[in-house]
Amino acid sequence: MTDHSVHPVRFAQEIADQIGWLTEHLALAPPREAAHILATVLDQDVGVLGRFTALMATGSQFAKHHSERGILPPEVWLAVGRAANELHSIGQDLDEHVEQLDALANPAAPPRPATPPPAASALVVRRRR
Repeated sequence: MTDHSVHPVRFAQEIADQIGWLTEHLALAPPREAAHILATVLDQDVGVLGRFTALMATGSQFAKHHSERGILPPEVWLAVGRAANELHSIGQDLDEHVEQLDALANPAAPPRPATPPPAASALVVRRRR
């Protein structure tokens, strides 16, 4: 359900500001944290890139509707649609690398040193007489 109390243009500007802050943080982050940030951003389903791609696809539908009614030139619809398609393609190309970023961000626990198998020893039997 949509919250109509949020001013959408102001909300979009706040998102842009937060992406700017995230960019600054990414530039200064240590490798593991930077990899985690990138993996989160590039997630096709819930990441920033996936959500932005969905936003552009919705924008393409808006532009198509208004282009068909003569309100917007067809070039606007084509440009927004092309941008949505390109973002989708870029997301698919980057998706194959998210696993590697996750691996850097969350390294596997080092293997435990294997306990050496018990060594055979001479059996000494002591008898009392």
